[in-house]
Amino acid sequence: MSTPVVAGRRRRRSAPGRRRDHVIAWLLIAPALVYFVVFLLYPALSALYYSFTDWNLRASANWVGFQNYVDLFTDEVKYPHFWKSVQVTLQYTLIAVPLTLGTALIQALLINAIKRGSNLFRLLLFLPVVTAEAAVGAIWRWLYDPRYGLINSVLEVFGIPGQNWLNTPELVIPALAFISAWQCGISMIIFLAGLKGIPGSIIEAATIDGANAFQRFRKVVMPMLRPTTFYLLVTGVIAALQVFGLVYVIFSGAGRSVTGGPEQSGLAYVLHLYLFAFRYDAMGAACAMSFILLVFIMIITALQFKFVKQEAA
Repeated sequence: MSTPVVAGRRRRRSAPGRRRDHVIAWLLIAPALVYFVVFLLYPALSALYYSFTDWNLRASANWVGFQNYVDLFTDEVKYPHFWKSVQVTLQYTLIAVPLTLGTALIQALLINAIKRGSNLFRLLLFLPVVTAEAAVGAIWRWLYDPRYGLINSVLEVFGIPGQNWLNTPELVIPALAFISAWQCGISMIIFLAGLKGIPGSIIEAATIDGANAFQRFRKVVMPMLRPTTFYLLVTGVIAALQVFGLVYVIFSGAGRSVTGGPEQSGLAYVLHLYLFAFRYDAMGAACAMSFILLVFIMIITALQFKFVKQEAA
């Protein structure tokens, strides 16, 4: 009969301790919670509200309902380059993501095969990721220069005529995608971690069974890397659909206005959004564009989880 009483007393004695733990826990997460509310949640909700208004950052916002969304999709006079920016972004994504993943996988395989000095090569291949985008843009503008660029100089050595990479509409997106593949250090590190996680016994068993290097890669390595590849595919598509800094730097040289290159061939969606917000005084339309992009990314990600993940399972 005394056991429940003792247990109850123990629970009562531990209640202040639990409250103290709760207070400490809330204090620990308070900075992250404040950051989330002030810098993420509140701006997002504000942008959602302003997407239903006509606002230019100076005057009061006028409520227009869904007019911004309707005009973006239908009014080519008011928003002449909206669909062009969608087309450019999709083309960039379709080229940049496979090229980046392929380059990252090749780099990871080479580093994984190196017995000595792998840390040095890993560092060198990761440096483009931590390099400032302003420096990256300046370097690649010089590399793509039609007269003095290193790329055309190398091509001419092999008898291939040089190209005006950033001023030829058909070459702008491949040129930007190549820069993205050059900055594949994060994907390379993740692929390398996936390769390190493959048990050596499986590779040895395949070798004993007579599988050559290509067969081991196709039948053993790639199936084991499917979860890693799926993760990088999802995150890579999301990043490509939001490309901005690189395009802005590449096409904002000295004295040049940012229009996305010749014939708007490099007018990425987020760059177009930026121009509406801070160049054309159409913050309401820019906010609407941001939520259109959000919904599109959610749809694309859901489709990837539905179809691509089933194949990877």
